Amino acid sequence: MIGTLRGELIDRTGGEVIIEVAGLGYRVTVSPATAVSLGELGDEVFVHIHHHYREDDQTLYGFPSREERITFEALISAHGVGPALGLAILGVHDPAGLQTVLATEDLAALCLVPGVGKKTAQRLLVELKEKLDLPDVDLTAVSSPATGGGAAELHDVREALSGLGYAAEEIQAAIKDLPVDGDASVLLKQALQRLAVNS
Repeated sequence: MIGTLRGELIDRTGGEVIIEVAGLGYRVTVSPATAVSLGELGDEVFVHIHHHYREDDQTLYGFPSREERITFEALISAHGVGPALGLAILGVHDPAGLQTVLATEDLAALCLVPGVGKKTAQRLLVELKEKLDLPDVDLTAVSSPATGGGAAELHDVREALSGLGYAAEEIQAAIKDLPVDGDASVLLKQALQRLAVNS
């Protein structure tokens, strides 16, 4: 079983890269963010690998960190979560962000993932809480929607941006690191300013 690869990046097409190691080219499936972060063709790259076996196929999935690989493996062990959905979830929420989503039971944040509706998000919350280690999450700075705290305001901001037609990735980038104790209208204005700068 392959655990890591270090070699030369020789090709990048869509969600796949080819890494040449000692004359062998390994096809590795990666998220769009990982594909970009690996650098230029010809660069030496290092990725953590999940070697996925099926009856008729083997696929290598590559990640920039061990933590992301472990999170991916926890995701695909949940019922109904295949590798494609696991990559999609990590494409919207990094491991730390996903831990916070689960700890605060933020359904709206999970629904930002393409292909995840409310029912799927509810099921994922239950299953993933059991599979992902949550002790490192600092909940003192994150309020639960049930208490009417900051997560509820961020939920409102997400809903508003979604209603304006912004994509999940744009929304996630716009609300990242926004203060959790702010007024929803102020937070929305800040998010829109970020989107305007990045457009």
